[in-house]
Amino acid sequence: MSIGAVLFITFFAALAFNVPIAFSLFLSSIVAMFMTSTPFEMIATSLFAAVSKFTLLAVPFFILAGMVMEKAGVSKRLIHFANTCVGHIRGGLAIVMVITACFFAAISGSGPATVAALGVILIPAMVKSGYDKGMAAALMATCGGIGLIIPPSISYVLYGVVAEQSIGKLFMAGVIPGLVVGACLIVASSIVSHKHNYGLKTAKATGKERWEAFKDAFWGLLTPVIILGGIYGGVFTPTEAAAVAAFYGMFVGFFVYKELTIAKLKDLLIHTSLTTGMVLLIIGGATAFAWMVTTEGVALQFSEAMLQTSRNPIAVLAVINVIFLIAGCFLDGISITYIFVPLLVPVLQELNIDLVHFGIILTVNVAIGQITPPVGMNLFVACPIAGLSLMEISKSILPFLLASIVALLLITYIPGLSLWLPRLLGM
Repeated sequence: MSIGAVLFITFFAALAFNVPIAFSLFLSSIVAMFMTSTPFEMIATSLFAAVSKFTLLAVPFFILAGMVMEKAGVSKRLIHFANTCVGHIRGGLAIVMVITACFFAAISGSGPATVAALGVILIPAMVKSGYDKGMAAALMATCGGIGLIIPPSISYVLYGVVAEQSIGKLFMAGVIPGLVVGACLIVASSIVSHKHNYGLKTAKATGKERWEAFKDAFWGLLTPVIILGGIYGGVFTPTEAAAVAAFYGMFVGFFVYKELTIAKLKDLLIHTSLTTGMVLLIIGGATAFAWMVTTEGVALQFSEAMLQTSRNPIAVLAVINVIFLIAGCFLDGISITYIFVPLLVPVLQELNIDLVHFGIILTVNVAIGQITPPVGMNLFVACPIAGLSLMEISKSILPFLLASIVALLLITYIPGLSLWLPRLLGM
């Protein structure tokens, strides 16, 4: 049996026995090392090499920034502002959910964080306004994926590290694709709302009410401007931008909205540390796995086999999307990035497919993976908020899953959606 087969069979067998992903990655790497007489010291070496990169400092800071913004009261102000704009039309609250998710995505960089911050407010509000609970929860879980696509995003940081691409360029490339996903979800939610007559029409907000809501939400809306403007303006790097976002969130929480307290901050720091530790452990295991894939020639064999199947970029990207969509049902985005990117980069370079564009394709697939059972993280966050089982919420996810796949196809086969903005900005 080849080393590649040993790696993947051991990995998926461990997952089947509910071994955590990080330890499944380590276990499969150790088995492969034993069979090839590779020194086990490489585990420690790869773990240290994986987590000692300066760029990865962005991970804990972006996690902290998203959590701080949630507790600082930013989410409810963004929801109120969006509601004054479109809440009065049929299906308006569903549209508010999508629009607010796009705003909050530019703050949190995390799918589950977006679902948690907005879902506790919007899901009960939608149910109260006549929406089906399953539809509201499914839409919220899907909208959470926008948190990965619109920058700043932890997914872009990790992909940039693995594929050796500019994180700043990836951030810029993700803006329009994130809006495309949002637009497709607005269309889908509007169709579902009109078909089932969901949502109660409310009075249209006055210009004064909209202005007051805008002023109240201004400090939250300013966050992405500071982050992306600072990166493009050369004021700070993406890694430094993460720290700026975290401290800006604390400033807003303590001194502007005054909803953040020392006690809350202590809990946020503990939760950030635990989440970061989990992420870095997965990165360490995935790096050891990827090292074995590369050194044993598995990546080369994989690329040769794929190129023998087809050299048509359209067909190859279609196959890659199918692989990612299937992998998303079982793996988290970190594992997908570290396992598959080293395998696919040689193929992409051979076919002259832009690696920044591919990073956006990967991230959209990872976002879709967050709503596909059995490992759809956003579904697990939305279920307790709505009081639904995984089976109940999964029944309502189909129209939004289809809308996300339509967006994925548009982003995959229209590279300009990803690359136009970076080119416009001279990146």
